[in-house]
Amino acid sequence: MLPPRQQPRPGGLQTSLSLVVSPDACGSPNPQERGSTSDQVRDSPSESASSRETWPTSEALMAKKLEKEKENGYAEHSVVRNMSNSDKISLRDIARERVDVIADRMRNLPDEYLEKFKYELRVILEGSGGAQHRNEFQFLQRLVNSRGELTDGILCLTHRTQLEILVAIKTGIQAFLHPSVSLSQASLIDIFLYKRCRNIACGSVLPAEECSCEICSKKNGFCNLCMCAICNKFDFEVNTCRWIGCDLCSHWTHTDCAISNGQIGTGPSVKVGASSAETLFRCHACSRTSELLGWVKDVFQHCAPSWDAEAFVRELDFVRRIFQRSEDARGRKLYWKCEELVEKLKGGVADPMACKVILSFFQDLDDPSKSQDNDEGGRPIAPLEAFGKIADVVQEAIRKMEAVAEEKMRLVKKARLSVEACDQELKDKAREVTMLKMERQKKKQQIDDIESIVRLKQAEAEMFDKKAAEARREAERLQQITLAKTNKSEEDYTNRYLKQRLCEAEAEKQYLIEKMKLQESSRASQSSAGGSDPSQIMYSKIQDLIKNM
Repeated sequence: MLPPRQQPRPGGLQTSLSLVVSPDACGSPNPQERGSTSDQVRDSPSESASSRETWPTSEALMAKKLEKEKENGYAEHSVVRNMSNSDKISLRDIARERVDVIADRMRNLPDEYLEKFKYELRVILEGSGGAQHRNEFQFLQRLVNSRGELTDGILCLTHRTQLEILVAIKTGIQAFLHPSVSLSQASLIDIFLYKRCRNIACGSVLPAEECSCEICSKKNGFCNLCMCAICNKFDFEVNTCRWIGCDLCSHWTHTDCAISNGQIGTGPSVKVGASSAETLFRCHACSRTSELLGWVKDVFQHCAPSWDAEAFVRELDFVRRIFQRSEDARGRKLYWKCEELVEKLKGGVADPMACKVILSFFQDLDDPSKSQDNDEGGRPIAPLEAFGKIADVVQEAIRKMEAVAEEKMRLVKKARLSVEACDQELKDKAREVTMLKMERQKKKQQIDDIESIVRLKQAEAEMFDKKAAEARREAERLQQITLAKTNKSEEDYTNRYLKQRLCEAEAEKQYLIEKMKLQESSRASQSSAGGSDPSQIMYSKIQDLIKNM
């Protein structure tokens, strides 16, 4: 039986987040290298129908992703408001419109708007919207798959974001939309055209290893290095019985898929010289058979010591289901042994003990003498031989009971240490509680002091407010007094000024009268000498006018 896939190549992406599954093929990025001999370690991958396509995630990437998407969400609203209706593009437009037209329009769009497309498609691929998102994705995929004009030359004209969206729609893998995943345009085109494996961590040129089998020759994106030959999915499960490999063509199949598809059954032994029947796996790709018991044995010998209780139960369940319908004696024994161990593990038996039991069981299966004894269970045996076998069974039971007792003692000791640690932790917590109470009292006293200071300051503030109000009222009163005195002063000044001007006018009037009298007297003397003239008449009129004033 071909040993399962090795660990991912260096630099391979480790992922675990579920994605929407594309109709033609789905899986998870995890390239694996395979050997060809049953003696090598079997690092088998994962479950069948439940396998899922995945994309890169980690705590750091997820935090960055959420922050990026939140920023993009805010940017979306600000960008959309500033764009005209003629510039807006939808995912449906990208899926059905001409490549060159959409590419030209996308080159004029801001980066925030392009990120909005990726975010919208990621939400659809995650399927959080239920049936609505599934229907939308199927509609977009039908649009893309119906376009026969998307060749190498046409896809070279695409915008980078446009090409990533087209590839994500066709494959159903949202890893192509992730900001930390950066593939070349040529690689994206090859993935879109099924010339390269859509598993980002694999990236093998298809058909992988130039395989010419019927499945690989269909050129539907199947990669025999990392995908199940039945469901076309890939994942990251290793060190497990969940994958079965073909010894001859190196194709891999999920155990669940092989069981549901009838690829596992009882048939003639494939070993040379063996005439008995055994449980076989028939490869879906080449239709040739491989034995399963040796493969299961190798997986348990190399991988079981590293399994925890949950993984051990899961692997035993897979082996139990593989050999459930087995018709050969060894397969039936393995089936019943798996049933027994599952019950014991669920009842609390330690993992190392279960591992020792199953490995010892495989050794007993390979021991011809023990197998022959088991097969001749109906033959009568001598009393001494029977007593000897009973003694061996009793000794084996005692040895197992001692091992179980040692394991129980170890668990009791471990539990006692845990109880002591818990008691010490309780004491530490009680001490911390006491300290916290003291600290709380201290803080409460400080708060009371601060509140008293605040009340004092509030009283002072109220007192200062009252004094300020009184000062304002006093200032207003003084301002009114000042205004009244100012008005009175201005009035007195005006009266004194008018009186002064009146006195000056009287003095000037008196001066003019005296001057006129003097001139009148001088003219009277002149008139007595020479008679009246016109100037004298004019002077008399002026004098009358002054007197009237």
